[in-house]
Amino acid sequence: MIPLMELTRQYRSLEKQLDEAALKILHSGKYILGDEVAQFEQEFAAYCGTKYAVGVGNGTDALVLALLAAGIGEGDEVITCAMSFFATAEAIASVGATPVFVDSTEDTYVINAEAIEDRVTERTKAIIPIHLYGQCADMDKIAEVAKKYQLYVIEDCAQAAGAEYKGRKAGSMGDMGCVSFFPTKNLGCAGDGGMIVTDDEELYRLCQAYRVHGSGENGLLAYGKKKKIAVEPGNVDFHGNLPKYFNFVIGHNSRLDAIQAALLRVKLPHLDGWNLRRHEIAEKYQNKIINPAVKKPVCGDLGNHIYYVFVLEVEHRDGFRAFMEEHGIATGVYFPVPLHLQKVFEELGYQPGDMPNAEYLAEHGVAIPMFPELSEEEIDRVINCVNAWEG
Repeated sequence: MIPLMELTRQYRSLEKQLDEAALKILHSGKYILGDEVAQFEQEFAAYCGTKYAVGVGNGTDALVLALLAAGIGEGDEVITCAMSFFATAEAIASVGATPVFVDSTEDTYVINAEAIEDRVTERTKAIIPIHLYGQCADMDKIAEVAKKYQLYVIEDCAQAAGAEYKGRKAGSMGDMGCVSFFPTKNLGCAGDGGMIVTDDEELYRLCQAYRVHGSGENGLLAYGKKKKIAVEPGNVDFHGNLPKYFNFVIGHNSRLDAIQAALLRVKLPHLDGWNLRRHEIAEKYQNKIINPAVKKPVCGDLGNHIYYVFVLEVEHRDGFRAFMEEHGIATGVYFPVPLHLQKVFEELGYQPGDMPNAEYLAEHGVAIPMFPELSEEEIDRVINCVNAWEG
């Protein structure tokens, strides 16, 4: 069986370095935050082209903490795309705000930036564009709307580490960018992990506060922001006690583990090469899949698509998936229920037909194998099998 994604091949290619990095942390006894996390934060910020980075527990937490740092909560609205993993909308709801959904485009699948302004109300506080499947949204148009209405832009880069838009890395174009290091991602760790990147020093410090229970000097800064009063964190006296025991706002316990940071530091220098290989595989799929019964994804001409997944549209998806499995090729579905039709959001009043592009993709999208370590023989087998499908 050719897998949809495969992690052990990448591990074997870096086995010695990864093992050494993990053992170094295990022997150190320093497992939470510390120098390894701080160094990876600096390296990842530099990679993204931002001034700051905050390592957190996972990509979902990155979104939640970014929203909290932006002061978003009860009564606020946040605009995002109807086609994404549930975590995007879950993060909005978890801080007490209301997700407002916009349809995806028909061809590139990212948020339809032209439709965002129509969804802005006096309660709107932010836009979360999702760089879906590894392709950046139209950030120029989104920035234009955000500037006009004074909205935060929080990029959801969970599937887009290393993707670019007009030469700028995903995560560097909004007020904050949120990245997931889930093992299957283009840059994945050996468990859960996430990162918030930003150029704004205050947002950076607020994210630091919210990842450690709202404590310490950064917690006091968050308190002042929340209460809309001036504070001077540098003058706080902890009376010789650890700052972590002084809590000023309700935060979270969400920290990137040192062992995960160590593994990610080994992998980061290889990310661009891996993404280039994904692009090469995607080009072969684009050029050699000629079956008129499947629709290939469209790559916009303004950025670098890094193909976290390669999603086809197939009218009879179940039959296609069964056919591929019979021939030893795994497939996957990202995502079978668009966010506006998830049961948990039924009170928002969305109905089938409200987001036709997202709904069609949810019912007909199917991912075929995509990971850098695919062999040429495996790629050819996938292409031949897709072309043999008689939908």
